[in-house]
Amino acid sequence: MMWWKLLAGQKKSAPFWTFEYYQTFFDVDTYQVLDRIKGSVFPVPGKNFVRLYIRSNPDLYGPFWICATLVFTIAVSGNLSNFFIHLGKPTYHYVPEFRKVSIAATTIYAYAWLVPLALWGFLMWRNSKVMNIVSYSFLEIVCVYGYSLFVYIPTAILWIIPQKVVRWVLVMFSLCLSGSVLVMTFWPAVRDDNRRIALATMGTIVLLHALLAVGCLAYFFDAPELDFPAPIIPTHNGTTVITKSQ
Repeated sequence: MMWWKLLAGQKKSAPFWTFEYYQTFFDVDTYQVLDRIKGSVFPVPGKNFVRLYIRSNPDLYGPFWICATLVFTIAVSGNLSNFFIHLGKPTYHYVPEFRKVSIAATTIYAYAWLVPLALWGFLMWRNSKVMNIVSYSFLEIVCVYGYSLFVYIPTAILWIIPQKVVRWVLVMFSLCLSGSVLVMTFWPAVRDDNRRIALATMGTIVLLHALLAVGCLAYFFDAPELDFPAPIIPTHNGTTVITKSQ
């Protein structure tokens, strides 16, 4: 199945090679985007995120810009964190790590698209074997994953705080909020399946979500400190003195 057919889901209008086709996926107003962001940050127990916020008008506008903002937030915050950790060390020379932007972009967008694609394919396969009452289109799953990442934007900013305990408390708190959105959304789609398969599916969803959060924290913020070479200071009598960095 072609990718444009996956996106079409519930929206069938112009041919996929036209601008009008893609415009339909960004046809959402500010109020709807803010309402969906609020729903992803403050999940309501027993409420289905798709039915409550997405199904009437699934969009790519919110997920795209949330991912883009998260990419730059992680990259910039990671650089600032590294700068503040080594600030005041005489041997440290700050060099911006622009490669972190590309690494963050690859990681975030791959997660936001490939995981929903795999989950959609799995749910379609299981639905052909066990009739489930709840089913989602590929576009709806992308929406859920995209909006669930919003909470990591303020979290990544707070990760600048050079305290590992604070960082890990923040990542666990954010993981609980965003993970609960995924669990409450996708559990109704698998609960009628075999019990082991349903639990394994939910466990995989939560595990991948946790790996993204923990991986970003570990790579961009908790990187090991570098041992900078001690400076060599020449003396007047022709000898040199090697100072030990503190």
